[in-house]
Amino acid sequence: MSQQLPIAVLISGGGTTLKNLLAKIESDGLLIDVRLVISSSPTAGGLRYAEEAGIASQVIRERDFDSTDAFGAAIFDALRDAGVELVVMGGFLKFLPIPADFENRVVNIHPGLIPAFCGKGYYGLRVHQAVIDYGAKISGCTVHFVDNEYDHGPIILQRVVEVKDDDTAETLQQRVFEQECEAYPEAIGLFAEGRLKVVDRRVVRV
Repeated sequence: MSQQLPIAVLISGGGTTLKNLLAKIESDGLLIDVRLVISSSPTAGGLRYAEEAGIASQVIRERDFDSTDAFGAAIFDALRDAGVELVVMGGFLKFLPIPADFENRVVNIHPGLIPAFCGKGYYGLRVHQAVIDYGAKISGCTVHFVDNEYDHGPIILQRVVEVKDDDTAETLQQRVFEQECEAYPEAIGLFAEGRLKVVDRRVVRV
């Protein structure tokens, strides 16, 4: 039997990514073991999914620290203590400095096709409204490794969605989210199987 990859999921809100990953473990045999859930907010709805699944959780609030670096250090200390090998951003809305030992071991999904409509301030419906306002014909989602710039790390995979003439930000968001629910587990599965290699800025499958 293949060994499960120990991961942590970082959340700030409803925890839809966490819920989806737990479902994929059950339905598709995704080879991950969610060891820890860290929330930046004590009221995050996603903490309920961790509790229901019997997963350890911690609340680490940025405002309890005197710097972003101290906030990040507290999070990564907890991740190391839990033996985590991959960190999955699941709607984590705080900037998180990535230490050297976690380089290319933190992943995120962005609801747009990086490098378009990304960077600081581009999240959620803001991304989809910007796509529509620009008149783009396609959008989608991007799974990427996280570095110390917003939406900048090496791209693992992308899924494309047509932008329809009558789309609103909400309808486009719904169709992109359907692709996110497949793309994120696929990328995490590739990592778990040791099939991703970063060469300069390119992620190649091995």
